[in-house]
Amino acid sequence: MSAASGGPLSGVLVADFGRVLAAPYATMLLADLGADVIKVEHPVHGDDTRAWGPPHAQGEATYYLSVNRNKRSLALDLREEQDLRRARELVRRADVLFENFRPATMAGYGLGYDRARELNPHLVYCSISGFGAGAGAALPGYDLLIQAVGGLMSVTGPAPGQPVKTGVALVDVLTGLHASIGVLAALRHREATGEGQHVQVNLLSCLLSGLVNQAGGYTLAGEVPGILGNRHPSIAPYDVFPTKDRPMVVAVGNDRQFRALCQGLDTPELADDPRFATNTDRVAHVDELTQTLGEALSARTAAAWFDHLTPLGVPCGPVNDLAQAFDLADTLGLSPRATVTGPDGAPMDLVANPIGLSRTPPRYERRPPRLGEHTDDLRAWLDA
Repeated sequence: MSAASGGPLSGVLVADFGRVLAAPYATMLLADLGADVIKVEHPVHGDDTRAWGPPHAQGEATYYLSVNRNKRSLALDLREEQDLRRARELVRRADVLFENFRPATMAGYGLGYDRARELNPHLVYCSISGFGAGAGAALPGYDLLIQAVGGLMSVTGPAPGQPVKTGVALVDVLTGLHASIGVLAALRHREATGEGQHVQVNLLSCLLSGLVNQAGGYTLAGEVPGILGNRHPSIAPYDVFPTKDRPMVVAVGNDRQFRALCQGLDTPELADDPRFATNTDRVAHVDELTQTLGEALSARTAAAWFDHLTPLGVPCGPVNDLAQAFDLADTLGLSPRATVTGPDGAPMDLVANPIGLSRTPPRYERRPPRLGEHTDDLRAWLDA
């Protein structure tokens, strides 16, 4: 019983035992690309994020709605034998399984990887954890905790000694992306060999990978970075500056762009100042540079500077709120919204999948399911 769909992953059945953010985000991306995702939830409370409000839309928590479109909800109580039998039958029929329980939880239900492989040798089984299945298996995998112990907060904040988290659960999102990539690679291997496999990702490892140049500076040169506020450790000027009305970013990546900035500010002499002539010089004298540029940029509004400097090839822009960010995307023709319609005919605007495919674009066929919305049909299919 597959859901009507299309896309490059059409025909791929995903048993989604995940909850909260990392796994649901990964499975939503696959669902947008045509996979038939069956979201398995507890019959009483469902996914934890169903209760994570406000805000709400159409009576449901927007947190849950943001990562669960294009799925069907199957309510199962894995402590009851009949529902557990149905879960195992779903595993037997699935192409992919996602789970992000603590390690060994699924095994306790007879749904761990070793048992699942016996039920379905072709299964791609994706486990998402906080700290892996070894010595860190008992540690809770909350995004804020990972940001702290994984080093992200040590490089994020207004000043040394003032660490802050990012404004979104970024580690969960990074992990969801890595999980979906791993699953796609495993599906490609299965296509060539017929073999399923166990895909394992954890939040800590994904964060360390996602710290890219900061982590590389440590592994390659032993450099332990600290908090620089909005500055960049290797590029200048690359910071937030005051203007006449609101903050704006200037992100100069090379000497040519810096010379264009100086021309645009009517301070061409700065480009020839020995303190600022090269990027290395500018990083060494970043305090003097920041003060000088801040004084010049305070003369006009952020919008005025954006209109003036952008045609000169200077990367810059105002610090937008989300409403302004969506307006910008609309202005640029990026279509940032995806509208889905429920059985009641009420439209719901979600955030569009950012992947552009010329032949098989993402589809938005189902609103995020209500708890157990498809249980009757799916139970009948599994019981047949």
